[in-house]
Amino acid sequence: MRNNWKFLVLIALLSSAVTLAAYNLLGFNKRDVIFSESNPTPIGRLAALTGPTAGPGDFTYAAESATPAVVHIKTTVTRTVRQQQVPDIFRDFFGDEFGRQQGPPRRQQGQASGSGVIISRDGYIVTNNHVVQDASEVEVIMTDKRSFKAKVIGTDPLTDLAVVKIESGNLPAITLGDSDALKLGEWVLAVGYPLDLESTVTAGIVSAKGRGIGILNQNMDRNDPKADTPIESFIQTDAAINPGNSGGALVNLRGELVGINSAIASATGYYSGYGFAVPVSLVKKVTADILKYGNVQRGYLGIIPIELDSKRAKEVGTNVGRGIYINEVVDNGAAKVAGLKKGDVIVKMEGQPVDSDAQMREIIGRRRPGDVINITVNRDGSERDFKVELRNRNGGRDVIKRTEAPAASLRSLGADFEELSAQDRQKLGITGGVRVKRIYDGKLTETDVEEGFIIVKANGKNIKTVKELQDIVASVKEGEGLMLIGMYPNSSRMYYHAVPM
Repeated sequence: MRNNWKFLVLIALLSSAVTLAAYNLLGFNKRDVIFSESNPTPIGRLAALTGPTAGPGDFTYAAESATPAVVHIKTTVTRTVRQQQVPDIFRDFFGDEFGRQQGPPRRQQGQASGSGVIISRDGYIVTNNHVVQDASEVEVIMTDKRSFKAKVIGTDPLTDLAVVKIESGNLPAITLGDSDALKLGEWVLAVGYPLDLESTVTAGIVSAKGRGIGILNQNMDRNDPKADTPIESFIQTDAAINPGNSGGALVNLRGELVGINSAIASATGYYSGYGFAVPVSLVKKVTADILKYGNVQRGYLGIIPIELDSKRAKEVGTNVGRGIYINEVVDNGAAKVAGLKKGDVIVKMEGQPVDSDAQMREIIGRRRPGDVINITVNRDGSERDFKVELRNRNGGRDVIKRTEAPAASLRSLGADFEELSAQDRQKLGITGGVRVKRIYDGKLTETDVEEGFIIVKANGKNIKTVKELQDIVASVKEGEGLMLIGMYPNSSRMYYHAVPM
């Protein structure tokens, strides 16, 4: 009996050793991002609940599961208040001293509030880009009242997502669900901190999917097939969402994350019927890219698309009433290499019917350069299948990692810059220059530089482009300063500003 017992222990130890060796050999302990993901089995309609006492229509299990992982995010935004410019006509009447009693530019702080969702136990939190954009300080408050200073790891304005990090462990990370499995009419809960209140849960149904509302498309050029275009394919819900819910969780009845609440449709700015959330399928991809590469890896199909309806189909001369009409293919782009051509109508991607531009962009947005997607097109009345290998913005297949130093150095100045037009240069009598378009927070707030200042030299070198300024700022060593020489519009006088770096 004793020998049998020893034999069983030996077998158990050997089995454990083999399992651990295989685990390490196959790399399962080296995942880039540690997500807690749900079982891929779709949720049943109102009844597939995992809570021991929950029944159809009971929201308690989902609320109790999700609320600990949803945090309150408070940000401090520092802006520079500019002194008022005195019109020349007043100086003509009252002399040059008029208005000089005005003080130098001063810094003004403002507070903002939003929500976030813990996606890993070691402190990574996803929220909206607009919640943390331009923030000089980010504070995360847990449901148990613990408070942490957070660091912004990365942002993606094109999906309105951002990742922040707090230094803590063993946190209540949410389980990521399947937004593709959501059905119209399915119950969902919105969890967040609206109107600066404590943790709040509201309920509603999924009223639409793949919804584009134009909120991210303000500066979008739809005629540039290689442009970084926003991805709007929101989950629409009638769960009450108000200011402060941004970045919070949209969960199913299992308490699994299916979306990040981002916007509301309202004439007043407050809840009046519909809220919109970024689907978790896109959230997973964007956050994984930010953490692994430092920026989001985007694949490009290389077409100029037209979303079809019966009217547009007649205009372009196709008999297909729904789908994505290919109005143009880019030379050496992924679509052209795969054999797609002008006049084809994309009707399916990855076997899924596609009839909206937003839906198509979301499907592509989940993938990286080098990924292959299956596309079905209608060509001259018959359907054909193509395998298309997506390209990066440079036409290659490799991921493009962010170049940290130059961009980060320029951001440290705390300003947006723009290059001068030929007309502006001629008017000012200069051959180059970069204009300070906006100052928000950074090194320039420690100087007297004002918005509108035109930089013509930096550390003795002529500046003609933003890239040249970026390179010079990146070359400044720690402890050294940056000397900017420039002028203001309607003035020929040169100003010198020393910027501590």
